[in-house]
Amino acid sequence: MAKHPAPLPLDEQTVPGGAAEASSAAPSRRSFLGVGAALAGGAGAGLVGYGLGNSQTGVAPSAVAAASSEGAAPDAPWAGSVIPFIGAHQAGISTPPQAHATFVALNLTPGVGQDGLRRLLRQWTNDASRLQRGIPVLGDPQPDLASPPSRLTVTVGLGRGALAEAGLLERAPAWLAPLPAFSIDKLEQRWNEGDVLAQVCAEDPIVLAHAVRALLLSATGIATVHWQQRGFRRPVTSTSAMRNLMGQVDGTVQPVAAELEQSVWIGADGPDWLRGGTSLVLRRIRMDLDTWDALDPQAKEQVIGRRMTSGAPLTGTKETDVPDLAATRDGLPVIPEFAHIRHAAVTTAGQKILRRPYNFDDTPAAGSSAEAGLLFAAFQADPVRQFVPMQQRLAAGDLLNFWTTPIGSAVFAILPGPAEGEILGQALVG
Repeated sequence: MAKHPAPLPLDEQTVPGGAAEASSAAPSRRSFLGVGAALAGGAGAGLVGYGLGNSQTGVAPSAVAAASSEGAAPDAPWAGSVIPFIGAHQAGISTPPQAHATFVALNLTPGVGQDGLRRLLRQWTNDASRLQRGIPVLGDPQPDLASPPSRLTVTVGLGRGALAEAGLLERAPAWLAPLPAFSIDKLEQRWNEGDVLAQVCAEDPIVLAHAVRALLLSATGIATVHWQQRGFRRPVTSTSAMRNLMGQVDGTVQPVAAELEQSVWIGADGPDWLRGGTSLVLRRIRMDLDTWDALDPQAKEQVIGRRMTSGAPLTGTKETDVPDLAATRDGLPVIPEFAHIRHAAVTTAGQKILRRPYNFDDTPAAGSSAEAGLLFAAFQADPVRQFVPMQQRLAAGDLLNFWTTPIGSAVFAILPGPAEGEILGQALVG
């Protein structure tokens, strides 16, 4: 993982000032009457502190806004950055990860069929194409929250249940199904699978929350929320490596750009409607931080096989150094047989996965100091060929399993990017 801030990717566009389009429509007479009625009913006193006036200073809200904007610091460099929605692949996969992510899985309402799925994908296509440019969705109740675009991406995928409801199950790839059981799993149904997925990422959590809300409103009457998981990581401009909440440098080994066609994107050997798409395996992994914190740094490094400070393998000096799994010292492996990186290692390009992990930190249960862990998002062309063998090795011999427990698992077919004038899933639902 890069340790120095890199320029924003060339496929990102910058909107001056962070705003793409703004509505100039004047308030309607009805809106004035509505506010007047609320004030007449005594609600005005409760609204004073929320922008209709200031009982302490008597300063008009417009004056306060003008004063604050005059002295405001310029936006962060990512604020006006737009990641294009149209393209061969959806954004939010090989895109440099944003600081905040929400993964939300929905279940289609029984009986909506293929028409309902088509309507949802059409609506989300329209919504995502606007939101990624910092433009409010049609009928947006909070249009000011849509900007600045903040590197927002919306990535849409389908679970096996979506194809079943649409009567298209015969077109599902064999891997679009729950993963096989692993001995380390303690899965909770509330975090498993789902019919439709939206992965929404942004640097600004307010822009992100607004986008998720807009997508869910568009799904009204077609689908309902099955689960929602929120994660965070360091921003794209950070000079520090991504770390998980165990303190480990996370997501080091990644396919390089030249390997994406072979390891991530689905090609001619996949279903026609998925060419240019990929698969997502999302694993919710709980961490036992209470017992992990009791280990000394040297013990932690033996468990991982990397230095806690730099992320370098125990046989190297830099994070990007290739681990020497054959190296020995005094007759013993330098990287222990039980070390995490030994069992996670993949040397064949076509077997690599694209890791895009996010931390989570939720309200702890009684008697615990943390309910935290990792939303391990892995993109690959074929989970059965790539993800499953790696997970089987980890389940069999990784000592890290003593401190980590998978409690959620889901597999989705991530749709190709839409061409101009098309909707997401055009080749599947027409």
